[in-house]
Amino acid sequence: MAKGKAKTTPSPQPPARTAASTATPPSWPPFKPPLPVADLELETVVKDKVVVLRSFFPRALCRDYVSFLKTLPLTTTPGKPKRGMALRVNDRFQIEDPTFAHRLWTETGLKDALTQTDMSSLWGGELIGLNSNIRVYRYLKGHFFDAHYDDSNNVTVTTPPGQGQSGQPQQQQGKTTWTLLLYLTSSSEGCVGGETVFYPHDRRSAKEEIAVSPDTGMLLLHKHGDDCMLHEGREVLAGEKWILRTDLCIKR
Repeated sequence: MAKGKAKTTPSPQPPARTAASTATPPSWPPFKPPLPVADLELETVVKDKVVVLRSFFPRALCRDYVSFLKTLPLTTTPGKPKRGMALRVNDRFQIEDPTFAHRLWTETGLKDALTQTDMSSLWGGELIGLNSNIRVYRYLKGHFFDAHYDDSNNVTVTTPPGQGQSGQPQQQQGKTTWTLLLYLTSSSEGCVGGETVFYPHDRRSAKEEIAVSPDTGMLLLHKHGDDCMLHEGREVLAGEKWILRTDLCIKR
């Protein structure tokens, strides 16, 4: 959840079940060609706070996903946020899908890229997978996400049947520590604006801002919870910005 003001520690209990957690997940497009298509190397944007992985999805796969996501029942966020929440205007879809989260973690090279060396201190602990709360964001012309912080949440990470060593579904108690954004469009597809902008000193300052432009197929990872940097999604001036969102989870 995106807060416009104070940062908070994780809730001691998993989030309450919502319509997204009980709905039937969609049939996501397959990962074709097989992933990864290039060596996945972390590129630091802000030390210990923001990193990117370029060419995580090839452009052709991004196009397939955008075509598919357009068929989902997107809803527009309310124009007036709840008290203490940041103002955002975008279209979104949200679903609980542990199978897709597991595929995104294990079938794309992401798990190997983030656990190949001793990086537990960067992520805040032992990585165990991705948050099954999958979110789809579409920003049209005029859409934006005002400055905010991302919360950390206590979650259950599920390994679907047939995927773990025992072949049985497995559950681990986890905590989200980093936000994961997968950009599916950029200026190459006509998207103008829509940069994700970070403010390292918790104040909006043009002189201090660190702007990351959408790059088709790129993963942006940034630390959240108590160590989250103030950040915003700048207004889209033309075209459409499409994002897949989930979170990195550590064992708790």
